[in-house]
Amino acid sequence: MDYTQKLNELLLIAAQQNASDLHLAVGRKPTLRIDGNLLPLAKESILISETAHGLIFALMTSEQQEKFIKEKEIDFAYAFEDKARFRINVFNQRGYPAAALRLIPAQIKTIEELKLPPILHDFTKISQGFILAVGPAGHGKSTTLAAIIDEINHNYTDHIITIEDPIEYTFAQDKSIVSQREVGIDSLDFLTALKSVLRQDPDVIMVGEMRDAESIATALKAAETGHLVFSTLHTNSASQTIDRIIDSFPAEQQNQIASQLASVLVGIVSERLVPRIEGGRVPACEILMSTPAVRNLIRERKAYQIDLVIETSSQEGMITLNHSLVNLVRTGEISLDQAEMYSLNPSELRILLERS
Repeated sequence: MDYTQKLNELLLIAAQQNASDLHLAVGRKPTLRIDGNLLPLAKESILISETAHGLIFALMTSEQQEKFIKEKEIDFAYAFEDKARFRINVFNQRGYPAAALRLIPAQIKTIEELKLPPILHDFTKISQGFILAVGPAGHGKSTTLAAIIDEINHNYTDHIITIEDPIEYTFAQDKSIVSQREVGIDSLDFLTALKSVLRQDPDVIMVGEMRDAESIATALKAAETGHLVFSTLHTNSASQTIDRIIDSFPAEQQNQIASQLASVLVGIVSERLVPRIEGGRVPACEILMSTPAVRNLIRERKAYQIDLVIETSSQEGMITLNHSLVNLVRTGEISLDQAEMYSLNPSELRILLERS
């Protein structure tokens, strides 16, 4: 079998069917994730060890193969002709190689095209501070940040530096200079790249993911010293994000971190991609904007009260996840069942719908 040719066939199918992911694993047919659902490719054979190994190793360079054999797993990006890029994780399961390939569209969509709240345009007009996109894996955090950063790229003369592992979206430089640094290729490790970024004359810094207390502290420092910093976290809500950041540090540092975070935070967008009635997925977003009330709650370590602030601050551009879901139900985009499934408080959601 020509594994490279077969691999390209599978990648083309994934791109043509607008899948978010392609899974390769021994004992299963190649499987796509479409609109959140896993769908085996009916016309494909169940992968045996030899075929899975051949397809997966065809994705990797010889250096990547050596690293995978040594470390048992590897993250990297793969460009498929001019059609799409894939963020790939290769790992072992039961002694056999397996791979999860996340499709990254070649074209970066705008905030409007993604149907994100218009308030996100405000994040592009700020010169310094800390902005976070949060939510579960696979729910659009990287895509949202790409839309915001590309808007900056097209409208402002800034130096934008991204630190990613691996690089996902690639930006076509416009008014801005865009320097994209990939961990393992352009820098030895994530933390070294993050620490050295301040010496590279950045205006905007995008950190693919804050992984530990040290990377969070460095990102906060960058925001404090006059830069606009974007990053992501795997958290479920704005209030949980605040707690996660502060709780990442030892108890004796937490008050200091709370004060730093309060002073630099601009906003948090918490996102869910919800299946649409007519197919595809649409974002439901919770938006937190930093106001004096929010900053005081962060300093006083009362993040549990932030949900109430969001609920009562729609005039500031804030929106709760439930209100976002209710709006999508009202406009016929999503079903009530889907709204309840993605809500963090289904009983409140039902009350809001009854009032409408």
